[in-house]
Amino acid sequence: MTDHISRPGTIPARHGVAIPLGRGSEIVIINTHGTQVLDTWAFNRNDPREHMSMEHTRSRLSRLVPRVGDTLWTSRRRPILAIVEDTSPGVHDTLLCACNAAIYREHGCAEGHRSCEDNLHEALSGVGMAIDFTPGPLNLFMNVPWDGSGALDREPPQSRPGDRIRLRAEMDAIVVLSACPQDVTPINGAECTPRDAHYEVVEAGAFR
Repeated sequence: MTDHISRPGTIPARHGVAIPLGRGSEIVIINTHGTQVLDTWAFNRNDPREHMSMEHTRSRLSRLVPRVGDTLWTSRRRPILAIVEDTSPGVHDTLLCACNAAIYREHGCAEGHRSCEDNLHEALSGVGMAIDFTPGPLNLFMNVPWDGSGALDREPPQSRPGDRIRLRAEMDAIVVLSACPQDVTPINGAECTPRDAHYEVVEAGAFR
């Protein structure tokens, strides 16, 4: 059967969205302009204390960056998402925290600068969910190279306009995507300009 795409949507620059996914459904996350990093979280829809965990994912995979075919794991060591497809060069980050108000104060930005942490909690509030913590995100399309000494850098994404990654829900989940507001470092490209990104949801059964 031909894929039937439902629930297309926009992730506005500097803002976040929360998307319910039933088990077996897939979300296609599109880097429309090629330069936008998307902080990504996933939560057990029935108990948000169980969340996608970069620590447990790195432990299970024994590497720093997940690949097509890999499962992403929760804080309770259960599968929550799986990477089905990735048309980008596969450069993503699991190490850096979500940007927050304290980070922008360090950069000398004015109070009220938008952040991925704020976007996460605003988006969850929009679907009637609240948590009192901020898990480490999967930073899709973020280019954080490291060297043999363990030093990290922050470079523009290697993704291209229209590159996409497809994730399958392994449990009923809420996925949150934040179009990172970072405009100080070149995380969002050499122009340091956050941009819109897009997503499409394929309901379970529509692609079988």
